[in-house]
Amino acid sequence: MLEVEQMLRQRNIKVTPQRLALVTELRDKGHLNIEELYNSLKRKFPSISLATIYKNLNAMIENCFVEEVKIPYAKSKYEIAKDLHSHVVCEECGKVCDIDIDLSSVLKCDTISNSGFEVQKSALIVSGTCCDCQAKKKK
Repeated sequence: MLEVEQMLRQRNIKVTPQRLALVTELRDKGHLNIEELYNSLKRKFPSISLATIYKNLNAMIENCFVEEVKIPYAKSKYEIAKDLHSHVVCEECGKVCDIDIDLSSVLKCDTISNSGFEVQKSALIVSGTCCDCQAKKKK
């Protein structure tokens, strides 16, 4: 728990029991949507509201401590901010995993250069079927 407290203090985020629990969930379980966070935190803090979770997530996003992972046709997931990376999503169970792909060559391609856009942010979501779901299909 001290590690999580230090992580919050380094970002000048006020340490509260709810924030400690929220960050611990994200650190331990990875990519979670708002309902998963709510259900998990509700066990420890029965009076916690969705508004409190959104408020805390937004404060942490503003401080670049938490990132929202926007997945097409699904609810956003949240994770503790890390180095630039992409994600792979299972279309069967919804599992999300980090993958390391160098997007620099894609961002330098002529199509993007000719678009007139100055790219500030990029995200890549690759979808497919995870190993567990593939194994279930084979049974």
